[in-house]
Amino acid sequence: MSESPSLEIHPDLVRRILIDFLRTEITRAGFSRAVVGLSGGIDSALACYLVDEALGPENVLAVRMPYQTSSPDSLEHAALVIGQTGVRELTVPITPMAEPFLAAIPADQAVRRGNVFARLRMIVLYDRSAEFGGLVVGTGNKTEILLGYTTLYGDSACALNPLGDLYKTQIRQLARAVSVPEGTVAKPPSADLWAGQTDEGELGFTYERVDQLLLLLVDGRHSPESCVEAGFDRAFVQAVLERIRRNQFKRLQPPIAKLSNRTVGYDFLYLRDWGT
Repeated sequence: MSESPSLEIHPDLVRRILIDFLRTEITRAGFSRAVVGLSGGIDSALACYLVDEALGPENVLAVRMPYQTSSPDSLEHAALVIGQTGVRELTVPITPMAEPFLAAIPADQAVRRGNVFARLRMIVLYDRSAEFGGLVVGTGNKTEILLGYTTLYGDSACALNPLGDLYKTQIRQLARAVSVPEGTVAKPPSADLWAGQTDEGELGFTYERVDQLLLLLVDGRHSPESCVEAGFDRAFVQAVLERIRRNQFKRLQPPIAKLSNRTVGYDFLYLRDWGT
């Protein structure tokens, strides 16, 4: 068996690659500005720092979108990022928009209600992107994408994503390298979808442990059995594999029924076919 891959990254190199990626892809699309939803968490904070370096603070709009039960710490941590980067800022409370939806959703259906918040926030971001003239930059990491721990057409919606090939463990490494405030880096990750919600509490395992497993399964192409031999609980391995399989639809564009000889996404791929 080949040597197992590592979660250790070279922060300076990754930083340069991602800044170049953001600048190249945004300008390639004909834009010079970007919009980031700033939650107060580590992922959106890191994305904001990177976009600031790529485009300059005057070309970045950070949008805070609290609900009435959102943690005050989240707003404060987002404010620290805004203060340190100097990017433009806007706060749009989503409570007045959410209440009509939530009135029809039972209080015990927390995930369904949380999806309302995630999708309303993306509506706000795309509306503000039209006003500001900037592309929406995604903040989802590789762990969330693989596990399907994201709201389709909510927090997963974006024009481009600089963080999608970094596991949560690697996000922490890079965040410290770009001087994201330690309070943001060290606090328990949360989508802040309801009071007391944390990612790891909802998932049922830590990011550190699942990242180690995902690195073997995905990057290392190890079999489930070899992961068990490496020390992972068999039930844990099977549960993670099932999450990856079950959430494949979230990682794809909606399939198009093929009728012609040049179907979008199959035979017609703009960048390749038109030489861009």
